[in-house]
Amino acid sequence: MGVNGLSVQSKMFRGASKITLDSKGRMAIPTRYRDGIQSRSSGSLVATIDRDACILLYPLPDWEEMERRLMRLSGNKPAIRAFQRRIVGHAAEMEMDSHGRVLIPKELREFAELNKQAMLIGQGNKFELWDEGRWSDWLDASNGEAGQELPPELESLPL
Repeated sequence: MGVNGLSVQSKMFRGASKITLDSKGRMAIPTRYRDGIQSRSSGSLVATIDRDACILLYPLPDWEEMERRLMRLSGNKPAIRAFQRRIVGHAAEMEMDSHGRVLIPKELREFAELNKQAMLIGQGNKFELWDEGRWSDWLDASNGEAGQELPPELESLPL
């Protein structure tokens, strides 16, 4: 395991952290991730929207790889072009300051309906940033799906 929650080789972000956004829309990256983000991307992050009404946060190199893969898809299909337009069109670069904070752009905060209290959810090579109330609602709704049949890809995983 690398430094403070980020494996430098596998770039894995894990766990859920309750965070606070200040009046300017800045959030402090939890301390356990800061050194890893700094070593992976010199503190550069990219934020964009997600289909689940949250914000995705990527270290810059991981975003660039995802963006390349996304933009290689044929834009001949309207659904692919629309997805590219939404994800890449809303992408915003951010720099972590010396206090470990990043400024979440106003348009992204409005999209995700972010208020003062938020949840930062590690998702491997990226984070999801949710308004705390929306995250709680999503958790409650997803608990109702627990009795549903799992897709074959998940049934084979021994958890």
